[in-house]
Amino acid sequence: MSTTVVDTERTSRQRLGRKIRAYVALTKPRVLELLLVSTVPVMFLAAQGMPDLWLVLATVIGGSLSAGSAATFNMYIDRDIDAHMARTENRPIVTGEISPRNALVFAWALAIISTGWFLLTTNLLTAFLSAFAIFFYVVIYTMILKRRTEQNIVWGGIAGCFPVLIGWAAVTNGLDWAPFILFALVFLWTPPHYWPLSIKYATDYENTDVPMLGATRSGSQVGLQIILYAWATVACSLLLIPVAGMGLVYSVSALVFGGWFIYESHRLYRRTVLEQGGDERPRPMRVFHASITYLTLVFVAVAVDPLLPF
Repeated sequence: MSTTVVDTERTSRQRLGRKIRAYVALTKPRVLELLLVSTVPVMFLAAQGMPDLWLVLATVIGGSLSAGSAATFNMYIDRDIDAHMARTENRPIVTGEISPRNALVFAWALAIISTGWFLLTTNLLTAFLSAFAIFFYVVIYTMILKRRTEQNIVWGGIAGCFPVLIGWAAVTNGLDWAPFILFALVFLWTPPHYWPLSIKYATDYENTDVPMLGATRSGSQVGLQIILYAWATVACSLLLIPVAGMGLVYSVSALVFGGWFIYESHRLYRRTVLEQGGDERPRPMRVFHASITYLTLVFVAVAVDPLLPF
Protein backbone atom coordinates (compact mmCIF):
# COMPACT_ATOMS: atom_id res chain seq x y z
CA MET A 1 0.00 0.00 0.00
CA SER A 2 1.47 3.35 -1.00
CA THR A 3 2.29 6.09 1.46
CA THR A 4 -0.27 8.35 -0.20
CA VAL A 5 -3.08 5.83 0.38
CA VAL A 6 -2.05 5.32 4.01
CA ASP A 7 -1.99 9.07 4.62
CA THR A 8 -5.40 9.46 2.98
CA GLU A 9 -6.93 6.75 5.18
CA ARG A 10 -5.36 8.27 8.29
CA THR A 11 -6.73 11.68 7.36
CA SER A 12 -10.19 10.22 6.77
CA ARG A 13 -10.16 8.50 10.16
CA GLN A 14 -9.04 11.68 11.86
CA ARG A 15 -11.77 13.67 10.11
CA LEU A 16 -14.39 11.08 11.12
CA GLY A 17 -13.13 11.14 14.69
CA ARG A 18 -13.40 14.93 14.85
CA LYS A 19 -16.93 14.78 13.43
CA ILE A 20 -18.03 12.19 16.00
CA ARG A 21 -16.53 14.21 18.84
CA ALA A 22 -18.30 17.31 17.54
CA TYR A 23 -21.69 15.57 17.58
CA VAL A 24 -21.01 14.28 21.09
CA ALA A 25 -20.12 17.83 22.15
CA LEU A 26 -23.54 18.99 20.95
CA THR A 27 -25.14 16.85 23.65
CA LYS A 28 -23.20 18.60 26.46
CA PRO A 29 -21.78 15.40 28.05
CA ARG A 30 -20.95 17.09 31.36
CA VAL A 31 -24.58 18.10 31.78
CA LEU A 32 -25.62 14.54 30.92
CA GLU A 33 -23.54 13.24 33.82
CA LEU A 34 -25.33 15.54 36.23
CA LEU A 35 -28.76 14.54 34.92
CA LEU A 36 -27.97 10.85 35.33
CA VAL A 37 -26.83 11.46 38.90
CA SER A 38 -30.39 12.51 39.69
CA THR A 39 -32.07 9.72 37.70
CA VAL A 40 -30.49 6.42 38.77
CA PRO A 41 -30.56 6.94 42.58
CA VAL A 42 -34.28 7.74 42.43
CA MET A 43 -34.84 4.36 40.79
CA PHE A 44 -33.30 2.68 43.84
CA LEU A 45 -35.60 4.66 46.10
CA ALA A 46 -38.65 3.87 43.98
CA ALA A 47 -37.81 0.15 44.05
CA GLN A 48 -36.97 0.31 47.78
CA GLY A 49 -33.83 -1.61 46.96
CA MET A 50 -32.07 -2.82 43.85
CA PRO A 51 -34.08 -2.01 40.70
CA ASP A 52 -34.02 -4.15 37.59
CA LEU A 53 -30.62 -3.41 36.06
CA TRP A 54 -31.92 -3.70 32.50
CA LEU A 55 -34.53 -1.08 33.34
CA VAL A 56 -31.82 1.16 34.79
CA LEU A 57 -29.73 0.78 31.63
CA ALA A 58 -32.74 1.46 29.41
CA THR A 59 -33.62 4.58 31.40
CA VAL A 60 -30.04 5.84 31.29
CA ILE A 61 -29.92 5.38 27.52
CA GLY A 62 -33.27 7.08 27.01
CA GLY A 63 -32.39 9.90 29.40
CA SER A 64 -29.07 10.50 27.67
CA LEU A 65 -30.74 10.70 24.26
CA SER A 66 -33.44 13.02 25.60
CA ALA A 67 -31.02 15.36 27.37
CA GLY A 68 -28.73 15.31 24.35
CA SER A 69 -31.61 16.38 22.15
CA ALA A 70 -32.46 19.33 24.42
CA ALA A 71 -28.81 20.39 24.55
CA THR A 72 -28.46 20.25 20.77
CA PHE A 73 -31.63 22.29 20.24
CA ASN A 74 -30.21 24.79 22.74
CA MET A 75 -26.93 25.12 20.82
CA TYR A 76 -28.81 25.52 17.55
CA ILE A 77 -31.02 28.31 18.91
CA ASP A 78 -28.24 30.07 20.83
CA ARG A 79 -25.59 29.88 18.11
CA ASP A 80 -25.73 33.65 17.63
CA ILE A 81 -24.83 34.47 21.24
CA ASP A 82 -22.49 31.48 21.65
CA ALA A 83 -20.21 33.04 19.04
CA HIS A 84 -19.66 36.07 21.30
CA MET A 85 -19.01 34.30 24.60
CA ALA A 86 -15.59 32.99 25.61
CA ARG A 87 -17.19 30.01 27.37
CA THR A 88 -19.08 28.87 24.25
CA GLU A 89 -17.15 30.19 21.26
CA ASN A 90 -15.67 26.76 20.51
CA ARG A 91 -18.98 24.92 20.29
CA PRO A 92 -19.31 22.84 17.08
CA ILE A 93 -21.93 24.99 15.36
CA VAL A 94 -20.00 28.18 16.08
CA THR A 95 -16.73 26.77 14.72
CA GLY A 96 -18.48 25.38 11.64
CA GLU A 97 -17.59 21.77 12.45
CA ILE A 98 -21.32 21.00 12.22
CA SER A 99 -23.76 23.04 10.16
CA PRO A 100 -26.89 24.49 11.82
CA ARG A 101 -29.09 22.37 9.55
CA ASN A 102 -27.31 19.13 10.49
CA ALA A 103 -27.46 20.06 14.17
CA LEU A 104 -31.20 20.64 13.93
CA VAL A 105 -31.73 17.29 12.20
CA PHE A 106 -29.61 15.62 14.89
CA ALA A 107 -31.64 17.27 17.66
CA TRP A 108 -34.95 16.12 16.18
CA ALA A 109 -33.59 12.63 15.61
CA LEU A 110 -32.51 12.32 19.25
CA ALA A 111 -35.89 13.61 20.45
CA ILE A 112 -37.84 11.10 18.34
CA ILE A 113 -35.54 8.19 19.15
CA SER A 114 -35.54 8.91 22.89
CA THR A 115 -39.33 9.09 23.03
CA GLY A 116 -39.71 5.89 21.04
CA TRP A 117 -37.08 4.19 23.17
CA PHE A 118 -38.92 5.03 26.38
CA LEU A 119 -42.19 3.78 24.88
CA LEU A 120 -40.57 0.47 23.98
CA THR A 121 -38.57 -0.09 27.16
CA THR A 122 -40.51 1.62 29.98
CA ASN A 123 -44.01 3.09 29.77
CA LEU A 124 -46.11 5.90 28.34
CA LEU A 125 -45.73 8.16 31.40
CA THR A 126 -41.93 8.03 31.24
CA ALA A 127 -41.98 8.78 27.50
CA PHE A 128 -44.31 11.74 28.04
CA LEU A 129 -42.15 13.19 30.85
CA SER A 130 -39.06 12.90 28.66
CA ALA A 131 -40.71 14.62 25.70
CA PHE A 132 -42.15 17.35 27.90
CA ALA A 133 -38.73 17.99 29.47
CA ILE A 134 -37.29 18.59 25.99
CA PHE A 135 -40.17 20.94 25.16
CA PHE A 136 -39.76 22.88 28.40
CA TYR A 137 -36.01 23.35 28.05
CA VAL A 138 -36.12 24.30 24.37
CA VAL A 139 -39.28 26.40 24.18
CA ILE A 140 -39.94 27.76 27.67
CA TYR A 141 -36.33 28.32 28.75
CA THR A 142 -34.21 28.77 25.64
CA MET A 143 -36.69 30.50 23.34
CA ILE A 144 -38.83 32.47 25.81
CA LEU A 145 -37.16 33.05 29.19
CA LYS A 146 -33.41 33.09 28.66
CA ARG A 147 -33.19 36.40 26.80
CA ARG A 148 -36.07 38.15 28.57
CA THR A 149 -35.72 37.85 32.34
CA GLU A 150 -32.96 37.64 34.93
CA GLN A 151 -35.02 34.91 36.61
CA ASN A 152 -34.50 32.74 33.53
CA ILE A 153 -32.45 30.06 35.24
CA VAL A 154 -34.94 29.81 38.12
CA TRP A 155 -37.91 28.77 35.99
CA GLY A 156 -35.90 27.33 33.13
CA GLY A 157 -34.20 25.04 35.62
CA ILE A 158 -37.45 23.09 35.89
CA ALA A 159 -36.36 21.14 32.81
CA GLY A 160 -33.40 19.79 34.75
CA CYS A 161 -35.72 18.46 37.44
CA PHE A 162 -37.55 16.02 35.17
CA PRO A 163 -34.94 13.21 35.37
CA VAL A 164 -36.10 12.66 38.95
CA LEU A 165 -39.68 12.07 37.80
CA ILE A 166 -38.50 10.01 34.83
CA GLY A 167 -36.49 7.66 37.04
CA TRP A 168 -39.41 7.15 39.43
CA ALA A 169 -41.97 6.68 36.66
CA ALA A 170 -39.77 4.14 34.87
CA VAL A 171 -39.87 1.91 37.97
CA THR A 172 -43.42 2.46 39.23
CA ASN A 173 -45.35 3.68 36.16
CA GLY A 174 -46.67 6.41 38.45
CA LEU A 175 -45.63 9.32 40.64
CA ASP A 176 -45.65 9.98 44.38
CA TRP A 177 -44.70 12.66 46.89
CA ALA A 178 -41.08 11.50 47.21
CA PRO A 179 -40.07 12.25 43.61
CA PHE A 180 -41.83 15.62 43.77
CA ILE A 181 -39.78 16.55 46.84
CA LEU A 182 -36.60 15.61 44.96
CA PHE A 183 -37.94 17.54 41.97
CA ALA A 184 -38.27 20.60 44.24
CA LEU A 185 -34.79 19.97 45.65
CA VAL A 186 -33.22 20.11 42.18
CA PHE A 187 -35.37 23.14 41.32
CA LEU A 188 -34.12 25.05 44.38
CA TRP A 189 -30.54 23.84 43.85
CA THR A 190 -30.27 25.05 40.25
CA PRO A 191 -29.99 28.84 40.93
CA PRO A 192 -27.20 28.59 43.55
CA HIS A 193 -25.49 26.12 41.24
CA TYR A 194 -25.64 28.26 38.09
CA TRP A 195 -25.49 31.83 39.42
CA PRO A 196 -21.84 31.51 40.54
CA LEU A 197 -21.04 30.60 36.93
CA SER A 198 -22.92 33.69 35.77
CA ILE A 199 -20.78 35.81 38.12
CA LYS A 200 -17.58 34.47 36.60
CA TYR A 201 -18.80 35.00 33.03
CA ALA A 202 -20.76 38.20 33.70
CA THR A 203 -18.91 40.07 30.94
CA ASP A 204 -19.93 37.45 28.38
CA TYR A 205 -23.60 37.81 29.32
CA GLU A 206 -23.34 41.62 29.28
CA ASN A 207 -21.83 41.54 25.78
CA THR A 208 -24.67 39.39 24.47
CA ASP A 209 -27.50 41.16 26.33
CA VAL A 210 -28.53 37.97 28.11
CA PRO A 211 -29.99 39.10 31.48
CA MET A 212 -28.36 36.47 33.67
CA LEU A 213 -28.46 37.54 37.32
CA GLY A 214 -24.67 37.56 37.64
CA ALA A 215 -24.52 40.21 34.92
CA THR A 216 -27.49 42.35 36.00
CA ARG A 217 -26.89 42.57 39.76
CA SER A 218 -23.91 43.22 42.02
CA GLY A 219 -21.89 40.34 43.39
CA SER A 220 -23.26 40.85 46.89
CA GLN A 221 -26.86 40.80 45.64
CA VAL A 222 -26.27 37.57 43.74
CA GLY A 223 -24.40 36.15 46.72
CA LEU A 224 -27.39 36.82 48.97
CA GLN A 225 -29.73 35.09 46.52
CA ILE A 226 -27.37 32.11 46.45
CA ILE A 227 -27.49 31.88 50.24
CA LEU A 228 -31.30 31.96 50.33
CA TYR A 229 -31.63 29.26 47.72
CA ALA A 230 -28.94 27.11 49.36
CA TRP A 231 -30.84 27.18 52.66
CA ALA A 232 -34.09 26.39 50.86
CA THR A 233 -32.42 23.49 49.04
CA VAL A 234 -31.16 21.90 52.25
CA ALA A 235 -34.50 22.42 54.01
CA CYS A 236 -36.26 20.72 51.11
CA SER A 237 -33.84 17.78 51.23
CA LEU A 238 -34.82 17.18 54.85
CA LEU A 239 -38.50 16.85 53.92
CA LEU A 240 -37.67 13.57 52.22
CA ILE A 241 -36.84 11.99 55.60
CA PRO A 242 -40.42 11.80 56.96
CA VAL A 243 -42.14 11.55 53.57
CA ALA A 244 -40.08 8.65 52.20
CA GLY A 245 -39.03 7.13 55.53
CA MET A 246 -35.33 7.76 54.86
CA GLY A 247 -32.84 6.21 57.24
CA LEU A 248 -29.62 7.21 58.95
CA VAL A 249 -27.40 7.32 55.86
CA TYR A 250 -29.55 9.81 54.00
CA SER A 251 -30.40 11.86 57.09
CA VAL A 252 -26.76 12.34 58.08
CA SER A 253 -25.71 12.99 54.48
CA ALA A 254 -28.41 15.63 53.93
CA LEU A 255 -27.38 17.46 57.10
CA VAL A 256 -23.59 17.22 56.73
CA PHE A 257 -23.30 17.90 53.02
CA GLY A 258 -26.08 20.47 53.19
CA GLY A 259 -24.26 22.29 55.95
CA TRP A 260 -21.12 22.36 53.84
CA PHE A 261 -23.04 23.72 50.83
CA ILE A 262 -24.55 26.47 52.97
CA TYR A 263 -21.13 27.31 54.43
CA GLU A 264 -19.62 27.72 50.97
CA SER A 265 -22.54 29.95 49.95
CA HIS A 266 -22.05 32.19 52.98
CA ARG A 267 -18.34 32.30 52.32
CA LEU A 268 -18.93 33.58 48.79
CA TYR A 269 -21.36 36.22 50.04
CA ARG A 270 -18.97 37.38 52.76
CA ARG A 271 -16.18 37.82 50.26
CA THR A 272 -18.36 39.75 47.84
CA VAL A 273 -19.33 42.18 50.60
CA LEU A 274 -16.32 42.50 52.90
CA GLU A 275 -13.14 41.25 51.31
CA GLN A 276 -11.10 43.03 48.70
CA GLY A 277 -7.95 42.05 46.83
CA GLY A 278 -5.39 39.31 47.28
CA ASP A 279 -6.47 35.77 48.10
CA GLU A 280 -9.74 37.03 49.55
CA ARG A 281 -11.33 37.88 46.23
CA PRO A 282 -14.66 36.16 45.58
CA ARG A 283 -14.24 32.75 44.02
CA PRO A 284 -17.68 31.91 42.64
CA MET A 285 -16.51 28.74 40.91
CA ARG A 286 -15.76 27.26 44.32
CA VAL A 287 -19.50 27.33 45.05
CA PHE A 288 -20.27 26.09 41.52
CA HIS A 289 -18.14 22.97 42.01
CA ALA A 290 -19.30 22.54 45.61
CA SER A 291 -22.91 22.52 44.44
CA ILE A 292 -22.19 19.68 42.02
CA THR A 293 -20.44 17.66 44.71
CA TYR A 294 -23.28 18.34 47.15
CA LEU A 295 -26.00 17.16 44.78
CA THR A 296 -24.02 14.08 43.79
CA LEU A 297 -23.41 13.01 47.39
CA VAL A 298 -27.02 13.60 48.44
CA PHE A 299 -28.34 11.52 45.55
CA VAL A 300 -25.79 8.78 46.23
CA ALA A 301 -27.28 8.70 49.74
CA VAL A 302 -30.74 8.45 48.18
CA ALA A 303 -29.60 5.29 46.38
CA VAL A 304 -27.70 3.72 49.28
CA ASP A 305 -30.27 4.33 52.01
CA PRO A 306 -32.92 1.84 50.74
CA LEU A 307 -30.26 -0.87 50.49
CA LEU A 308 -29.44 -0.75 54.22
CA PRO A 309 -31.47 -2.07 57.17
CA PHE A 310 -31.14 1.16 59.16
